[in-house]
Amino acid sequence: MHDTADDSRPDRGGALRLLPIAVIAAVAVGGAVLLGDRLTFETLAEHREALLAFRDANYAATVAAFIAAYVAIVAFSLPGATVATLTGGFLFATFPGVLFNVAAATLGATAIFLAARWGLGERLAARMDASEGMVKRIKAGIDASQWEMLFLIRLVPAVPFFVANLVPSFVGVPLYRFAVTTFLGIIPGALVYTSVGAGLGEVFAAGETPDLGIIFEPQVLLPILGLAALAALPLVLKAVRGRKGL
Repeated sequence: MHDTADDSRPDRGGALRLLPIAVIAAVAVGGAVLLGDRLTFETLAEHREALLAFRDANYAATVAAFIAAYVAIVAFSLPGATVATLTGGFLFATFPGVLFNVAAATLGATAIFLAARWGLGERLAARMDASEGMVKRIKAGIDASQWEMLFLIRLVPAVPFFVANLVPSFVGVPLYRFAVTTFLGIIPGALVYTSVGAGLGEVFAAGETPDLGIIFEPQVLLPILGLAALAALPLVLKAVRGRKGL
């Protein structure tokens, strides 16, 4: 009897570790079904006057509620992150709206990072460290260039946000590196969309929709890609030096 109880403990511990990420996945699926057509620009336009009136009467409460909602959207990978960023600019202007957006996105990203690392990341990173051959070399390369790679995946617009939250948790990235690179790395994109949100009053008045493709305009995209190139430069230099050393 004692042996049976002991044998069951690892399985229970493993199931407990997977619980947070399982809850996040379940809420994400439920949110996609229930909120997919609700957290939209049209919804924001419809309730804009009520939101502004509430903000004017309860500024601190509006900030707290906005940040809490944004954290939940990111942590549970719910639809509406772009609309939330626009809302931050609409309600609080470019500044301090961008600070609220970046802080909330970083908190939400950190929550899903910790859930994934606790559930799968620690074991996976340990197995990669203990492995041999190509897997171990890949892990060593990531460890040697974590700062650069973390900044790079945040700055490149093509990398989905949830992917940039999960992958670092699976390769043993320390929490503080993840948090710092997330906060700083998402500032350029967040600044662009927050500034778009700050101009929504005029867009609403004209009965139009915001141009969310503005981030791909040359005057916006090129500086962001320039930052990405700077983040990638140390990786290139390391690769060149490594080849010369062979």
